[in-house]
Amino acid sequence: MDIFRSATIILFLLFGSETLLAQAMVASPDGRIVFAVQVNERDELRYSVTFDQEQVIRDSALGLRFRDQAGFDSGFAILEVSMGSRDEQWEQPWGERRLVRDHHKQMLLTLGDADGRRFALRIRVFNDGIGFRYEVPAQDGFETVNIVDELTEFHLPAESTAWWIAGNDYNRYELLYRTTGLADIETAHTPLTLRTPAGTHLSIHEAALVDYSAFTLVQRRDNIFKTRLRPWSDGIRVKTSAPFKTPWRTIQLSQQATGLLNSNLILNLNEPNALGDVDWVEPGKYIGIWWAMHLKTHTWGSGPNHGATTAETKRYIDFAAEHGFDGVLVEGWNIGWDGEWFYNGDLFSFTKPYPDFEIDAVAAYGREKGVRLVGHHETSGNPVNYAAQMQDAFDLYQSLGVRQVKTGYVADAGHIKRVDENGVAHYEWHDGQYMASEYLRSVKEAARRKISINTHEPIKDTGLRRTYPNWISREGARGQEFNAWGVPPNPPEHTAILPYTRMLSGPMDFTPGIFNLTFEGADSEQRVSTTLAKQLALYVTLYSPIQMVADLPENYAKHPGAFQFIVDVPTDWEQSIAVAGEVGDYVAFARLERGGKDWYLGATTDEQARKLEIPLGFLEPDVRYIAQIYRDGPGAHWRSNPYAITIEEQILRQGDTLALPLAAGGGAAIRFTPAAGQ
Repeated sequence: MDIFRSATIILFLLFGSETLLAQAMVASPDGRIVFAVQVNERDELRYSVTFDQEQVIRDSALGLRFRDQAGFDSGFAILEVSMGSRDEQWEQPWGERRLVRDHHKQMLLTLGDADGRRFALRIRVFNDGIGFRYEVPAQDGFETVNIVDELTEFHLPAESTAWWIAGNDYNRYELLYRTTGLADIETAHTPLTLRTPAGTHLSIHEAALVDYSAFTLVQRRDNIFKTRLRPWSDGIRVKTSAPFKTPWRTIQLSQQATGLLNSNLILNLNEPNALGDVDWVEPGKYIGIWWAMHLKTHTWGSGPNHGATTAETKRYIDFAAEHGFDGVLVEGWNIGWDGEWFYNGDLFSFTKPYPDFEIDAVAAYGREKGVRLVGHHETSGNPVNYAAQMQDAFDLYQSLGVRQVKTGYVADAGHIKRVDENGVAHYEWHDGQYMASEYLRSVKEAARRKISINTHEPIKDTGLRRTYPNWISREGARGQEFNAWGVPPNPPEHTAILPYTRMLSGPMDFTPGIFNLTFEGADSEQRVSTTLAKQLALYVTLYSPIQMVADLPENYAKHPGAFQFIVDVPTDWEQSIAVAGEVGDYVAFARLERGGKDWYLGATTDEQARKLEIPLGFLEPDVRYIAQIYRDGPGAHWRSNPYAITIEEQILRQGDTLALPLAAGGGAAIRFTPAAGQ
């Protein structure tokens, strides 16, 4: 129940005379995190954060600057402080956990200057971190607002270790993470995760990004990171009008690395479900005519090696039906893929198939088999062409029974094509305000037809899946396809970093499950840099409510024992608990099947072999479980012996400790099923 209290403390209102200092603070429910705000001697608004007495954010700036109005940067006093709290539980229609606790304390600061201008700073402090945002009410002179800068800073502890990707690279978010000191960072995307010299883990990000520009972090003075809003092509950062509010600026905090993984902060800072009954949003597993194109054995474009043919799709549908998979993704089915499709944004049709793809017949065949087509819309960075066809495209898919669509926005960063009302082309960023609205446009249009969206080449995730539960997954990081042609392919540590960085923001369609790990030969650098057991573990450690069974059907036939885990593992969970891990080294998750009694555990490591001891306290008491264990076999190694796998069973109970030897680049996947009669 919402129990925000209305009590208001009037601090002061004094203009035109001696400047006064004012300070206000709010602590988390457990008292470990304290957010403090003050107006300093230069009339600037500043804040700091302590966690267990450690100052994790030192004195840092707050404020906004505008093109046409004086900035909210100095001369403001704290007029009112309103305190409140909330402790309630809400339910996800799908997710990594069904029930989420929203337990926080709130401080709402009302600020004003001598000219009568007003804005507010709203702070919510949870036991797992902080969210704060600017709220600007309607007022004279703010009918049109052009934000040119946001002043928010994060003054971080010196000598911290950071895990990060560059914020201005052409390849958007699809980069390898670096592990460095703060001094090596010029700009960084969020989530930016770090460990302080005292051992505290924190991650900086944002929540509820709607009609605003995403930010990157740029290092100014040593250890001081400032938000840099992604600009429009004309240099303006955000175009809006009062009243408006910014997204939440977030700081997740934990003593242990696993505490970041168990946080609900981002979800809790988003608005509740706006779509109503969403029983039509269907988690599950899908296969696809996809990996063969990355291996260059098939093509997206038409011709003798075209992948998206009626016959090939029916073959995949048969495979999906045989193994209980929900859908088949077909890329390259529609007119526009011929030639250099990366540049074909003006040419794509989203309703006209190639002649060798009988879309009506294929969809009907799938329905007979209990398998749905998964739709695909590639825009090549041209949302204008897409928007002009979007309603017809979703109408077509609705008529065919398509319930999920993978959208794509392949284009270099800063090369999104926007055509204005005069027909002039401008080029925008994937994470700018324009595209924040375009991505959401597709999600809302799809929702009207009970279709879910899986966005590739997306804007960063900020938890909007809570408000729009049909935004079911997205890419937004270097995925499996880089193992087919990336230089270099993803190293073993990549999937030991993702849970602590990109995936703190939300689900990722990483596309695990490659069984042909050495498709160019055992000595080739171009390969999947994992063991076979690790590919299974990724279904548990890298969360998505839709998981791809990414390899070719014939490759699964070679490893039927290992393939059984992919057949069995669900994608929707009652509970999820990170039970072990260190950033970039290893991670282990335990997850309870939603609507069932089976627990699943996945554990992966980087390039270092290690032995994990996992206490099984998450299991139900007084229940005997049959543990079906898929682990690295004797001599397994991601490079020299990736296929060695041991499949075995043990009887285990709560209170036992499971020893898991992980090979270099390896992993383990376990299904715990209550024994008969339990």
